[in-house]
Amino acid sequence: MTQEPDLQKIRDAIPEERSRWSDRLPGPLATLFGLTNDIPEVDTFAIVTFAPVPLLILAGIFGGWPAWLALIWIALFIFALDEIIARAAPDAPEGSEFPAADTLSIALAGAHFALLILGVAALSGHTLLQGPSWVAVLLAYGLFFGQVSNSNAHELIHRRDKRLFLLGKWVYISLLYGHHSSAHRHVHHRFVATPDDPNSAQPGEGFWSFVPRAWIGGFVAGLEMERNLAQRRTLPGGGDRVAQLRARIAALGPYPSYVLGGLWFVLLFGLIFGLRGVLAYLLLCAYAQLQLLLSDYVQHYGLQRARRGDGSYEPVDTRHSWDAPHPISALWMLNAPRHSDHHAHPGREYPALRLGDLDAPQRPVLPRSLPAMAALALIPPLWRRVMDKRVAALQGTKSRARG
Repeated sequence: MTQEPDLQKIRDAIPEERSRWSDRLPGPLATLFGLTNDIPEVDTFAIVTFAPVPLLILAGIFGGWPAWLALIWIALFIFALDEIIARAAPDAPEGSEFPAADTLSIALAGAHFALLILGVAALSGHTLLQGPSWVAVLLAYGLFFGQVSNSNAHELIHRRDKRLFLLGKWVYISLLYGHHSSAHRHVHHRFVATPDDPNSAQPGEGFWSFVPRAWIGGFVAGLEMERNLAQRRTLPGGGDRVAQLRARIAALGPYPSYVLGGLWFVLLFGLIFGLRGVLAYLLLCAYAQLQLLLSDYVQHYGLQRARRGDGSYEPVDTRHSWDAPHPISALWMLNAPRHSDHHAHPGREYPALRLGDLDAPQRPVLPRSLPAMAALALIPPLWRRVMDKRVAALQGTKSRARG
């Protein structure tokens, strides 16, 4: 009689066997292969974020198979790894510090500007790129700028070090989205999950309706907040015209740098690469901005803070952001999918962001990774079919909790 294998013993042995060979790998790779057991260090974030960069460089210079491989890596391979691993990396203990986090952010910002120049050069016909791989380069570079550069700039504009803040601000300006440096910090964080936040999607609102409201609304609301802040800081000036002009410029806050900086980039690429360079640059910026707006749309879709008796809103907590526990896309986007903890601790470094208890009542958790759900949001009927029932379930739980 043949003895049946003990399946439970086999399952239990898999982590042990994995640990034997993963222990022989360098530290960052060992952590990457043991994500469900080990807290990712900064070097593990570096491996994932920089992994497609050589492919992107080859794609920009030569086109061909590197362009398609870079696109497949970003659009499909990361998703596949998320689905295979299917468990979140553990949270770092409270109070953990990651001194190398800012170093990686600086390196990613440098890579962003280098790839932006190469991408514009390639798409405007100044490299060996040609044929159908042109489309792959546009999409791959746009995904990198929208998912990695955006996540990195977002981290930098929350840093207290003014130099790091300026670096993040100029990454956003280079994507013609400089106003996000103001709108995100002064509007979104204050009014998230309320009708007063242009970047919080309302229940039932489709992505393509959300885009103009979020872009224009964020620009205007950020400008209003900067004007209010400037009025508090600015002392009354003299009556001469120079003083009045300075007061008017000061009242605009950093917005002149957003607009003039964006025009400077347009002019720069026009002078270097001509009209085709300007068109290529605008295409890259538009696609990167689309990724940024998709993240905003997905991460707060349908979630609303209750208004209290005095007219104010309840405090922001884990009920007001959609989190995603998928480990590889979290590394790829510098833990941006751990969004509720970012709202609770805006200055917390990305490796220290926590998921907490995903099984807690009223806890919004995305069914797939943030990039995957962003792709789904491009088709509003499919998005609503998947998400509206989840929003309704959370609202029902909230109503029962109040009752």
